[in-house]
Amino acid sequence: VACALPPKKETKLFVGLSNMQQEWYTRILRKDAFELNSLGGPDKVRLLNILMQLRKVCNHPYLFDGAEPGPPYSDGPHLWEATGKMMLLHKLLPKLKEKGSRVLIFSQMTRVLDILEDYMRYVGYQYCRIDGNTNGDVRDESMEEFNKPGSSKFCFLL
Repeated sequence: VACALPPKKETKLFVGLSNMQQEWYTRILRKDAFELNSLGGPDKVRLLNILMQLRKVCNHPYLFDGAEPGPPYSDGPHLWEATGKMMLLHKLLPKLKEKGSRVLIFSQMTRVLDILEDYMRYVGYQYCRIDGNTNGDVRDESMEEFNKPGSSKFCFLL
């Protein structure tokens, strides 16, 4: 147990959907309107699938095939302009870096971590990443690298 850690400070920020997210959200609701109108019963699995699709829209529309401009695919401002959460992150991270803070970013979706990794490389932030496919040795090395005194790693993607 780490006793020297400062108390956790949590701030909740509510962010709207980008225009692209609104378009994809509406597209999913229109496509599945019939299923949504007949909720419950044996269609519960279908409802859960629709909810997962809406959750993906709220995280990043590039989780859907055909949403990202390309091919050829390239990194650029579209990575954060496509989603409200990333627009906020793009504004917030420079301020945190300037203050000398370091950041942990959690996601349950590895594809979101892939997008965040593209973003980190594009803007030039040093980062570490672990996910369910990371073996134990690499996981330990990443944690040691991030936690060592004077580490250049600004973000940890988990």
